Formats: sequence, structure tokens, C-alpha cells
Amino acid sequence: MFSLITPVKSILLTLQPTVPNTGTGWDWTGTPIIIGACLLCLFIIPHTIKKPHVGSKMPLPFPSLFNNPSVGTFLAAMCAGHLIGIGAVLGLTNLGVL
Repeated sequence: MFSLITPVKSILLTLQPTVPNTGTGWDWTGTPIIIGACLLCLFIIPHTIKKPHVGSKMPLPFPSLFNNPSVGTFLAAMCAGHLIGIGAVLGLTNLGVL
């Protein structure tokens, strides 16, 4: 009796070692860029949001430097900082700088 399972298994096993590893490992090279982007957004975004002081205050070490943001403003600044930082890291990696 003819079975299709055996040829398919053997084809998959022969193709597996030929597939290159295209995934890159994580390292610390982009971390300072993301931290810098987050700090830049933390300086800028609380000054540009319409109501940055609504809600619980974030216990930051220098509240006047960061415009004493609320937790929601802090989370918005961190989200924007990560988006900008990841875009910068990916762009610099594609250019070959990192």
C-alpha cells in the first residue's frame, strides 16, 4: 500500500538543515538609544499634553524638571520613547551603524 506520509517526512527532514538562521540575537547595542529617546520624550511630552497633571502623580526624582507628570502622562511618554527608539535602532541597524 502507498503512503504519502513517509515521503513528506523525509523531504522535511532533508530541507531543515539547509534553512539559514535569519533571526538575530538580542544585545545591548540599542539600549542607550532607546533610553535616550525615552528621556527626550519624558522631557517634551509633559509640556505638550493638554492636561498632564490629571490623575496620580509619578514619583520622579526631579518633578519640576519633568513638569511633575501624572502616571498616564509618564506612560504615554515611555510608549512614545520606545516607538521612536526602536525605529531609530532598526534604522541605524539597517544602515550598518549598529
